[in-house]
Amino acid sequence: MPLTDMNMPKSKCLVAILAFVLLMVPGCGKKDAALSPEIASNDELLYNLGMEAIEKDAEKGRLYLRQVIDSFPKSFYAQRAKLAIADSYYKKGDEGSMIIAASEYREFISLFPLSPSASYAQYQIGMTFYKKVLKPGRDQTKTEQALNEFKKVITNYPLSDEAKQAEEKIRDCEERLAEHVLNIGELYYKRHAYKASTGRLLEILTAYPNFSKMDKVYYILGDSYFKWKKTEESVPYFRKLITDYPQSKYVKKATDKLEEIEQSETQSQR
Repeated sequence: MPLTDMNMPKSKCLVAILAFVLLMVPGCGKKDAALSPEIASNDELLYNLGMEAIEKDAEKGRLYLRQVIDSFPKSFYAQRAKLAIADSYYKKGDEGSMIIAASEYREFISLFPLSPSASYAQYQIGMTFYKKVLKPGRDQTKTEQALNEFKKVITNYPLSDEAKQAEEKIRDCEERLAEHVLNIGELYYKRHAYKASTGRLLEILTAYPNFSKMDKVYYILGDSYFKWKKTEESVPYFRKLITDYPQSKYVKKATDKLEEIEQSETQSQR
């Protein structure tokens, strides 16, 4: 016998389809499949059923919620159902679930671009990457991805509450990325690869001007040029350090370097 009959009323047809799908899901028995026409034909009741089920059985709850989306695509509850599905994957937290969550949030924005919750969905996309960022010194791909997604919140939803939260996350991501670059630059510096160290440290000045350890960046950058025998290029960084960070522990070293440079210039003029 076919799954549905062309002459069957719409509400009964919907129940028959949902009942068949539920029977195919492991753990769903006849009792679970027996949805009343009242529930199957009501977006709010079906949504509430999905939200109640999702806490105990995520797959089963998502099934109900997807039915809301498919049967009532323009409903307010379709939006809520889509976000609930995405949130359920996000809460699971593992790598695979975060990938699916990001996809679900993107679909939400695509389906409901004018929804007040679009800013939340975009922020959550950033969070799926942010939750998986690694410490400076390790692969920073997730940090860069999170940073790009948080910037979209600021660009696309500047007046939203999520924009303020995204600003905080952006600062943290940039701090992590700057720390990562500093570690690499310092490593080159210690290995006397001064061309490489200056190249990496200059990246920080351009990309992450608010880095909290900029005094250290200025010192190593200046000293890299100094030891590279490019003393004229080292001077601006030593002076910048002394002027902008007078309390820094690197001020004494920078001052000594400048005095050494001046003495060397004085001797060479004699």
